Parts: sequence; structure tokens; C-alpha cells
Amino acid sequence: MPRQPRDTHTYDLMKGNRVVYKGITNDPERREAEHRREGKDFDGLTLTSPRLTRRAAKEREAQELDAYRRNHRGRNPRYNDDRDG
Repeated sequence: MPRQPRDTHTYDLMKGNRVVYKGITNDPERREAEHRREGKDFDGLTLTSPRLTRRAAKEREAQELDAYRRNHRGRNPRYNDDRDG
């Protein structure tokens, strides 16, 4: 079985010191531009992991969203909808 590339990061979109979105990407600049075109209101994109396989990044994203919800009365970040959790 071929090795999976480690080319994907988890990231947060930040508005001030608040997380407004958690996601994964293999191209942070492209993904930030996509969010801006979608009209999301944020100050910047912050990478929250080293390069991971896509599978590992998806697992880490789920863990980060779970942790966020535990600390925010069960709510997701502003732009993550309920399907992400």
C-alpha cells in the first residue's frame, strides 16, 4: 500500500481572538481566498497542525471541534454548521 502524502493542515479562521471556523486544507492560501469569496468575516487563517495525511487531518479536525464544543456550551464556531460535529 503506497504511503499517503502528508500535505494537509488543520486551521482556524480568526476574528480578533475568536475562532469563527475550524477546517482542513492542503492549500491554505487558496482556502483563505475561498472563504473570503464566500463572504465569511474574519481577520486571518491560522494553521493549527503540522502537515498530516488527509485522514489524520480529518481526525484532528473532529477532535478540535469536539474540544471547542466542550468549552462553548456545545456550540460550533460561527461558520461551522452542525454537520461538522
